[in-house]
Amino acid sequence: MPTEQIPIESEFGYRSTAKEVVAGADLRGKLVVITGGYSGLGLETTRAFAGAGANVIVPARRPDHAKAELAGIKGNVEVDELDLGDQASVEAFATRFLESGRSIDILINNAAVMACPEARVGPGWESQFGINHLGHYALVNRLWPALKAGGGGARVVSLSSTGHKLSPIRFDDPQFETSLYEKWVAYGQAKTANSLFAVGLDARGQKDGVRAFAVHPGGIMTPLQRHLPKEEMIAAGWMDEDGKVNELFKSPEEGASTTCWAATSPMLDGMGGVYCEDCNIAAAITDTPNRYGGVDAHATDKGDADKLWALSAELTGVDAFG
Repeated sequence: MPTEQIPIESEFGYRSTAKEVVAGADLRGKLVVITGGYSGLGLETTRAFAGAGANVIVPARRPDHAKAELAGIKGNVEVDELDLGDQASVEAFATRFLESGRSIDILINNAAVMACPEARVGPGWESQFGINHLGHYALVNRLWPALKAGGGGARVVSLSSTGHKLSPIRFDDPQFETSLYEKWVAYGQAKTANSLFAVGLDARGQKDGVRAFAVHPGGIMTPLQRHLPKEEMIAAGWMDEDGKVNELFKSPEEGASTTCWAATSPMLDGMGGVYCEDCNIAAAITDTPNRYGGVDAHATDKGDADKLWALSAELTGVDAFG
């Protein structure tokens, strides 16, 4: 059954940290895959899960760099190679993993690019849509046998953001082939896609006991902002002219908390297909626009989720449920 997009009585909140969220979870023997798990929020997510006893696999475009970044983390962390902008790389990673015979308990679709200059990946896909959404779409579908192999209980968490409010899916021109590229519109579309993917996957996967969630981690300064000039971040109110970050921003440890909550909280047992923020199910925005909180209807619409799934299957040639 679909879960209502209504907040619940969570014991955690805005300033909770990833470590606090997983403190009561026994993750020994659990296998967690975290894309981009060596930088920013992903690094803190890896740190929290490894610290709680999970076996963590971090697929990375630059494995040697990832190993260096993860060297100080205590726990069982394994690095493999994966370029989400290259569908052949996605297939190769999934094939290697499936050949290992292991099942996946938690899959975190964390890696992303944001507001980057126009670029193309794969057969000419707009890079933010191609990496943030289509790369993860193909990864999850190719890893589906391992997700359902555990006999139920696996969770897939996709990182969206309030960026979804900047654009719905541009079904008439998702790759910016006939219209002028706008970096924030492209980012908004990709983040809407991340949310709709959770809706679509949850609807398809729950019969096998696999549930999916979308997460807004909050405003955090991480390497994700590498394409943004300081002047643009000052104008947006993210920092002042001296580089001091807005006090409303979260630390990376706080930003990783909702991901960990969605992946492990027993409060979400039997639930799925919802957009979460601040360690809770977010409120649905139905009338008064809210740029920084809640989830807009276009990011949870089941009809658009199915339409996006069909488009993604057509573009990647992959559909575990087809």
